[in-house]
Amino acid sequence: MRRRSIIALAAALMASSVLGTGVASAQSAYPERPIQMIVPWGAGGGTDAVGRILASLLQEELGVPVNVVNRTGGSGVVGHSAIANAEPDGYTLGIMTIEIDMMHWQGLTELTYEDFDILALVNADPGGIMVSADSEYESLEQLRDAIKSQPKGTFKASGTGQGGIWHLGLAGWLLSEDLPPDQVTWVPSQGAAPGITDMVAGGVDIVPSSLAEGRAMIEAGRVRPLASMSAERQAMFPDVPTLKEGVDSDWTLAVWRAVAAPKGLPDEVKTKLTSAIEKAYNSDQYQSFMKDRGFGVRWAAGDEATKIVADDDASLGEVMKEAGLAKN
Repeated sequence: MRRRSIIALAAALMASSVLGTGVASAQSAYPERPIQMIVPWGAGGGTDAVGRILASLLQEELGVPVNVVNRTGGSGVVGHSAIANAEPDGYTLGIMTIEIDMMHWQGLTELTYEDFDILALVNADPGGIMVSADSEYESLEQLRDAIKSQPKGTFKASGTGQGGIWHLGLAGWLLSEDLPPDQVTWVPSQGAAPGITDMVAGGVDIVPSSLAEGRAMIEAGRVRPLASMSAERQAMFPDVPTLKEGVDSDWTLAVWRAVAAPKGLPDEVKTKLTSAIEKAYNSDQYQSFMKDRGFGVRWAAGDEATKIVADDDASLGEVMKEAGLAKN
């Protein structure tokens, strides 16, 4: 009887050892099947372009297909929800955008950045203040002083929809100047490009979008950039001063894109993915792709990336409350 017990115990230990080896082997084998990369915005846009170049590079690094799926709708809610609600197994990733820091304040969703594992920030395009080339204002200080001295609504600005990121960028700057956030009237548009076109035609006075989005018109001599909403001057626009340099404003804002996954990724999967994303980010292909399209590059991983997203969530929330745009 005792001999049978010993044999049974030995068999159990052997089975446990084999099972443990199998689990470890399965974990070390990740990934074993195709990965889905969700893009919360439409095909052909900037976020789609970044998602697709990263997917192709990650496919090379990880050795399995990385398929881009566009999940649009709800001002970004549909796609971000699809990422957050997937299984946290490493087979669903997504491109998170700064709208995750805005949607819940707008009352569109309860989803926040805390519902994700943010693997890495891979792009950032600081906002800027632009006027048409024939504007009488040649410096941000001149423009700021004119805005302060004129009645509310004298100046008009555009570059995104009502309550969109560049509307908040302008409101944040105005608040930093002790001006009401609606001192400049916001004219909604379908994006920066239509806003810039309207400005050049004389329909509005200011576009506070990223300088990267105004690059073509700046280089064509039809738009004058007055300032960047970055902490330091942008490499692509070295002659454009920061808000701090121009008018001693501490306001900064950049739109960014990050690779994120559902909350709860296993540590070994998170480590492997972050390493692969970093290699893709540092590749000549990615750097050239971003430069050729005028996208800014910025790397931050793990806790650092999460802090950047968290800080923007707090600052944008405050601006939205002050501007009467927050519902939560």
